Amino acid sequence: MPSLQFTAEDLQRELADIVAKRARAAARLREWNDAPPAHAQREVVLTRGKLRLFRYRAAADVANPIPVLIVYALVNRPYMVDLMPGCSLISELLARGLEVYLIDWGYPDIADTGRTLADYITGDLDACVELVRSHHAGDAVNLLSICQGGTFSLCYSALNPDKVKGLVTTVTPVDFQTPDDLLSHLLRHVDVDALVDAWGNIPGELMNAVFLAQKPFKLGQQKYADFVEAVEDDAASAMFLAMEKWIFDSPALAGAAFREFAQGCYQRNALIKGELCIGSNKVCLSQIVMPVLNLFAARDHLVPPAASRALAGLVGSADYTERELPGGHIGIYVSERTRLADSVTDWLRARTEPVGSTRGKPRRRRTPKGNG
Repeated sequence: MPSLQFTAEDLQRELADIVAKRARAAARLREWNDAPPAHAQREVVLTRGKLRLFRYRAAADVANPIPVLIVYALVNRPYMVDLMPGCSLISELLARGLEVYLIDWGYPDIADTGRTLADYITGDLDACVELVRSHHAGDAVNLLSICQGGTFSLCYSALNPDKVKGLVTTVTPVDFQTPDDLLSHLLRHVDVDALVDAWGNIPGELMNAVFLAQKPFKLGQQKYADFVEAVEDDAASAMFLAMEKWIFDSPALAGAAFREFAQGCYQRNALIKGELCIGSNKVCLSQIVMPVLNLFAARDHLVPPAASRALAGLVGSADYTERELPGGHIGIYVSERTRLADSVTDWLRARTEPVGSTRGKPRRRRTPKGNG
């Protein structure tokens, strides 16, 4: 077996390379312009409390007359789908001729501690849908929902099937107690009442710590080592810094809504059982009769594919499609954004009826894994 051969000069060169990269990484951080994210051109069309509803100006001729309303989660900020020039799911959708609206839930404060799921879903979300409908001759809208926003959209669509033309859920938890759901295993043992009673609103920093703890080595150490290693790559460095800003830009969660969501979904798994109530209204997923596209990520550690796949068989729609995309919980919106945009646009296009056309009865189907 050959012996390893290295000299003092080899070690000196390696050490010098490490020191130089660390110095360059530190310089990158000092040079970083910590400015608000640069968004595609947009305007505020509705303000409701902390909420703002944005309308994005189409970058191409509108190919689909039915607008798309993006419903994000309450955790983190929605600009992840419009992160930076050259990395924007919204720009991809606009370029494909879609009309796009985005809900920004804002930053809850002490005045919002008592806000409930009904306030968000039957109040705020419905107000946004109605505003979009008013801009488009009163027609139903397409919902494109993300993570917890998908759960909200499922509830909304079940309660208001006449207002939703097509429902796209992405990395959306439906079964909150699958065996591989680490977050579920944790939250099922939390005294949610004591937590909310102590904190009021749940700090964003606390939720961030919980999410990062799901992959402590990769998210707590490896990504920073990778940043140093690739520090001379301008594009990679810009992406890393933009993602870090987004990750730690975490709003608090309104205490009452957090209590309802954690106890109802994670602890009782009430959505899949047909027992979840939004205000006085019980959510029955079989009332979702519009076309449904259910997208999930193959390597999602926060919402495992099984948690999303549970939707099949529960909705009342005859037109249900599910598709697994490569990537992780965030990666499908960033590194796989083109594939995601194609999946959404193609699916919506196939379900838009040109004037005077007739369409045969849609068939319920699944698409093989990895087919984006």
